[in-house]
Formats: sequence, structure tokens, C-alpha cells
Amino acid sequence: MSRLFTILAIAITVLGGLHTYIWFKLVRATGLPPPWRTVATVALIVLALSIPATLILRRTTSIATDLLYRPAMVWLGIAFLLFIALLTGDLLRFAAFVVAKLGGRPPLDPERRLFLARLTGGAVAAVTAAAAGVAASEAANVRVKEVRVPLWRLPPALDGTSIVQITDIHIGPTLGRAFLEDVVQKVNALVPDVVAITGDLVDASPEAIGDAVSVLGELRARHGVYFVTGNHEYYAGVEPWMGFLEKLGIRVLRNERVTIGDANASFDLAGIDDFSSRGMAAGHGPDLPAALAGRDPSRELVLLAHQPRAVVEAAALGVGLQLSGHTHGGQIWPWKYLVYLQQPFVAGLGREKDTWIYVSCGTGYWGPPFRLGAPPEITRVVLGSSRSA
Repeated sequence: MSRLFTILAIAITVLGGLHTYIWFKLVRATGLPPPWRTVATVALIVLALSIPATLILRRTTSIATDLLYRPAMVWLGIAFLLFIALLTGDLLRFAAFVVAKLGGRPPLDPERRLFLARLTGGAVAAVTAAAAGVAASEAANVRVKEVRVPLWRLPPALDGTSIVQITDIHIGPTLGRAFLEDVVQKVNALVPDVVAITGDLVDASPEAIGDAVSVLGELRARHGVYFVTGNHEYYAGVEPWMGFLEKLGIRVLRNERVTIGDANASFDLAGIDDFSSRGMAAGHGPDLPAALAGRDPSRELVLLAHQPRAVVEAAALGVGLQLSGHTHGGQIWPWKYLVYLQQPFVAGLGREKDTWIYVSCGTGYWGPPFRLGAPPEITRVVLGSSRSA
């Protein structure tokens, strides 16, 4: 509970600072006259408070989900885009100020300064509206992306084996059954050998969204459908969800591994609990050594781990390929650059020592129904044997 209050306090502080900055730049600096100044000020206060209020209320009532959540999240996305556009404008103005100062030009008179502030405000509003439209469109269009990964221990007979990865779908307040039905249809059309769901599937309890998630029971793969937990499963009730998914025929891998293939040619597929799950539920926590105990090191090994930062240990323990999500690829540019402060890889194919890692941008989204520069994806990972002719 104390952790929740800490997170909430940080969120309110950040949101307060962000909205104060927007107010200074779009209301105060532009000299907005009354009564519009008062209207804009009150609106910004209400919009700022709607975000934490909705996140709190939706834990206890569906009213917030039905009426408030989506508008609040849309505004959160717009506010972030506004902040980035305003900050960019300020940096450009500062650069122009330095150039003028070095050139010995006199400072702008108040009337000229007000005109430029209003011109900048209008330009920022136009750019933000355009970016929000693009981001909303991008979030609604899930693409299929193919990646080929060479693995030196993979038997030649398994060259071309496909693992279709979906991750960070976040079924809940804004994404439901219709969205997941489309995802399942696209996955099945790829005729995968394995389907891997690498966490953050849900944002509500089985009682609330079980009907929507039950669509996953229609997934088809030659060697099965596998799931590992993400951090959001622990917020939504991890134990009920694991039981729910198992009933759908989805194998939940909790610090364990399975064999993919047959007696003639096979490789190991392992899965671990979310990197930050220790202490979030009794008996949970990542334990890769336990998953690999007794393993033949000459066999190829693919690891499902929600967070990319698990790759450091994976590389030390001989994993050939790690499939992860969690980052959303930053979801809204330029947030990805802050994600690098926590994760060593944010999107796409990378390498940690001798271990490949693929980080999906995610299939759904969390919070704002926006994606900018990080399109949602269903990833078809094709395994290649470096020993095949």
C-alpha cells in the first residue's frame, strides 16, 4: 500500500509540473484575456486531476472505466505531446536569443514578445493536433513484422521454425474482445510453430475481462502456446490469471523450460517470472538458474522474459535468444530515450555478448491510445540454423 501511495504521489507531482508548464506557456505567456483565461485555467486543473482520479476510481467502480478513463488517457497523451512541442519551441527560442545576444541585437519589446508567444502557441497547438491524429491512427493498426535470428545450436532440421510473439496487449479499459479477436486471427494466419505471449496481457481481473481474454483459446500453434508474466499481471491478480490461461490451453512457464520439437530434432524453450515480481505475490520471482537446471548446454535455448534487462543474466547462462516486451518501444516518441535509463534494449533485435535479444514494441498500448514512432506489432520470429546448408 505504501508503494502505491509513493507512486501516486510521484505521478501527481509530475502531472502537476507538466500542467503548470502548459499553463505558463499557453495561458499566461500568450496573455489570454478574461474570461478565457479563467476557463482555460480551470480546464487544465480539472484535466490534470482527472488522470490520477480515474486511475484510483477504476479500481472500485466501472463508472470511471466507462465514462472517464479513455478521455483522461487521451488527454494524458495530448498533454505529453504538448509538453514536447512546447519544450522544443523553448529550446529554439533560447537558441535564437543566444544568437541575437552574440550579434548585439536589442531585446524584443513586450508587444513583439507577446505576438511571438501567441504565434508559437498556435503553431504548437496545430503540431500537437496533427501528431495526436497520427499517433491514434498508428495505435489502431497492428502490423505483422518478421525477424530472422541465426542460432548456431539449432538443429538444421528446425531451420525456419517460427515463433509468433505477442506482448503488452493490455486488455482492459480501452482494448477488449474485438481487438483481441483481430490479433488472434492475424496470429493464426501465420501458421506458427510456437506462440509466445511475453506478459502484460491484462489490466483487470478475470471477472471483469475474462470473456474478452477467452478468445486466446482459439490460438493455434504446432508446438503450443506459452505465456510468461509481466508486471501488470501482478496488479490484476496473477494467481487467478494463471489458472484462467491454463484452462484455455495456454502453458504458463514459471521459471521452467519445455522441449520444442521431437525426438529427432528439438530445442529448449524457457520462461521466467517478471523481473520485478519478487515480493509482489507469494512464491513469485525470476529464477533462470532453476529454469535451466540439468539442461544440456549443447542444445539451443530460447528464453521468454517480459523485461529486456533479464538479458544480462541470460547471456551469462548461455541463452541463445531472449524474447521480451515491456518497453512498448517507448510508445510515444521521444519517451524511448528515457526507457534506456532502465532497460538495456528498447526495441528491435540486439545482442548481449553471445545472446540475441528481440524486444517487441508491443501489440496493444497502455494509457493513452496513442503510438508515435513505435507501431504495434505481432512479431514472426524465424529461427535459422547456422549449421544448415
